[in-house]
Amino acid sequence: MSILLGKLTLDALPHEWFTIGGTVAVVGMLATLVIFLTYFKLWKWLWKEWLTSTDPKKIGVMYIIVSALMLFRGALDAAMIWLQQILSHGSSQGYLSANHFQQIFTAHGDIMVFFVTTGFLFGLMNLIVPLQIGARDLASPFLNTLGFWLFVSGAILINFFFIFGGQFAATGWLAQAPLSELQFSPGVGVDYWIWSLQISGLGTLLGGINFIMTILKKRAPGMTLMKMPMFVWTSLCSSFLIVSVFPILAMTINLLFLDRFLGMHFFTTGFGGNPMMYTNLIWSWGHPEVYILVLPAFGAYSEIVATFSGKRVYGYVSMVCSAIGITLLSLLVWLHHFFTMGSGADVNVFFGIMTAVIAIPTGAQVFNWLFTMRGGSIRYFTPMKWFLAFVATFTLGGMAGVMMSVPAIDYQVHNTLFLVAHFHTMIIGGALFGIFAGITYWFPKFMGFRLNERFGTYAFWCWLVGFFVSFVPLYILGLMGASRRLDHYDASMGWQWLFIVAALGLAIIALGALFQVIQIIVSVVQRKQNMDTTGDPWNGRTLEWSTSSPPPFYNFAVIPEVHSRDAFWEMKHHKEGTEVVYEDIMMPKNTAMGIYISGFAFLIGFGFVWHIIWLALAGLAGVVVCVIVYSLDDDTEYLIPAAEIERMENQRKLS
Repeated sequence: MSILLGKLTLDALPHEWFTIGGTVAVVGMLATLVIFLTYFKLWKWLWKEWLTSTDPKKIGVMYIIVSALMLFRGALDAAMIWLQQILSHGSSQGYLSANHFQQIFTAHGDIMVFFVTTGFLFGLMNLIVPLQIGARDLASPFLNTLGFWLFVSGAILINFFFIFGGQFAATGWLAQAPLSELQFSPGVGVDYWIWSLQISGLGTLLGGINFIMTILKKRAPGMTLMKMPMFVWTSLCSSFLIVSVFPILAMTINLLFLDRFLGMHFFTTGFGGNPMMYTNLIWSWGHPEVYILVLPAFGAYSEIVATFSGKRVYGYVSMVCSAIGITLLSLLVWLHHFFTMGSGADVNVFFGIMTAVIAIPTGAQVFNWLFTMRGGSIRYFTPMKWFLAFVATFTLGGMAGVMMSVPAIDYQVHNTLFLVAHFHTMIIGGALFGIFAGITYWFPKFMGFRLNERFGTYAFWCWLVGFFVSFVPLYILGLMGASRRLDHYDASMGWQWLFIVAALGLAIIALGALFQVIQIIVSVVQRKQNMDTTGDPWNGRTLEWSTSSPPPFYNFAVIPEVHSRDAFWEMKHHKEGTEVVYEDIMMPKNTAMGIYISGFAFLIGFGFVWHIIWLALAGLAGVVVCVIVYSLDDDTEYLIPAAEIERMENQRKLS
C-alpha cells in the first residue's frame, strides 16, 4: 500500500470542521457548475471557445475570473484572522487553535500574492499589451495558454489540502526555514505549498518570457521603444523582473523539497545547513516580487491619468527611466527584510540607503502623474477615482517604507503589525487599486459596454474608507508592540478595541466588494444604455482604442503604422485618406495541450506531496510526451483570406 498510495491514508480525508466545510463548499460549487453547463448544453461551447483558446483576450478574461474566485477565498482567510484576534485575548482562546491560525495566515498571504494580484495583472497584460503595440497575438500563443493553465493547476493544488491532507503549511507565507523543514513541519502542508508555488511559478516565468519576446519583436511598424505606451513599458520591466528572480524562487523551493524529500541539509539547523541562506534566497525573490506586482499597475495609472486629463503623460522620458530605475534598484534591497539578523553596520547601511533611494524613482512617477493632471481638463470617472485612492494610500505606505529603511527604526517595528500594515498599503493601495482602475478603464473595450458609474463610486468610497479604518489601527498596534502572526494576547495590553476597529474596516471593504458585484450585474442588465459603439468611449490616446469594442479575434485587420507616442490620438487628429488594403492573416489554432500538460504537472505535484512516486513519474512522463507531440505538430495555424477579413470588417462597421 505504501508503494501504491505513499503516505496517503484514510486519515488524510476531511475530518475537521474547516476541511469538511471547505470540501463541501468546493464540491457544491463544482456540482452547481456541472448541472448548469449540462442543462444549457454549454460544454462544447466552453471547451471550444474558451478553455482551448489561444486568443490572449480570452485568456486574459479567464485569468481575471480565476483571480476573482481566489480573491474571495483569500478574503475569507482575512476575515477569520481578524475574528480570531478580536476574540482571543486574556482567558479567551478564540475559536481557532494556534496551529490552525498559522495555516490560515500562510494561505492568505500566498493566495493573495501568487493567485490574486499576479493573476489579475497577467489578465490585464494579456488583454492590453498586444493591442497597445499593434500586434495580433503574443509571440507564442502556446506558451500563453500553457502559462495560464499552470497557474490554474497551482491554484487548484494550493486548495487541495481541503480534500486530501487536512492541514496547510503553518510557516508564514514564505515558509521560513527551518520552520518549514521536516523536523518542525512533518505534515504535508509545506509540500502542498512547495508544489503549488512551483507549478504556478513556472507558468508565471513562461508568461514573463512570452511578454518580453512579444514587446521586443511584435511591435507595429514605427513603434520604437520610446514610442511605447507606459503600460507596455511597465509590463516589460515587470517581465524582466519575473525572468530575473522567479528562477531563484524555483531553485530555493527545490532545495527545500530536497531537504524534506531526500533528507538533505541545505536549510536545516544541523549537519551543515544554513537557515539564513534560505532567508537571503527567498527575499532576493520576494522584494522584486512586490515591484513585479506594482509596476504594471503604475503603467495603468499612467494611461488613465493621461486619458482623463486630456493630456500627454508628463515627463515621458523620466517615467521610462523611473520604471527602469525601480526595476534595477528592486534587486538591491532584499536584506532590509531582516536587518535584525546581525549582518553588521556596513551591510545594514548599504541596504538602508538602497531602500531609501528606490523611493526617488517611485516618487518621480507620482509627481509626473500630478503634473499631468495640472492644467488638464480632468474627468472624474471611476478609473480616475481609483487613481486618487492610490495616491492617498500609497503616500501613507511610502512614508512608512522610508521610515523602515532606517535600520534603527526597523529594529523597533520589525516583525510587528506595523510591517503588515505597510505591506498591505503598498499591495492594496498600489497594485489592487491599479487592477480595479485598469479593469474599469478597459472594461468597455472587451465587453462592449461601460460599467455603472454610481455603484463603481460606492465601491470606491467603501474600499478607500475601509482600507484606512482597517490598516491605520495596525500601524498603531505595531508601534505598541503587537507582533504579526499574533493569535492571542493578554487583555491588559488594551489592544482589543483596535482589532475591533480593524475588523469593522474589513466589513466596509466587504461592502465595497459587494458593490462591485452589484456594479457588474447592473451593468450587464443595463448594457444597452452604456453600449460603446465607437470603440473609443473615453477619448483614449493609445492603439487599443482604435479597434471596435469588443475587438475582433485578430485585433487589427491592417496592422497600424505608428508615428508618435500617442499613436491613436495622432490618428484621430491627423486623418489621412489612405486606401485600406487587406491581406491574408495567419492565426494560431486552438489547442488543449496546455490543459493536458498542466494536468500532468498537477499529478507530479500531488505525487510528490504524498510520496506516490509512480504517480509523479507518470505525470512527468505525460508532460514529456505532450511536449514532444506538440513540438512535432506543424499544423498549428490557419489562414483567414483577405476577402473574408474585408467581409468581417464591413459587417462590423454596419453593426
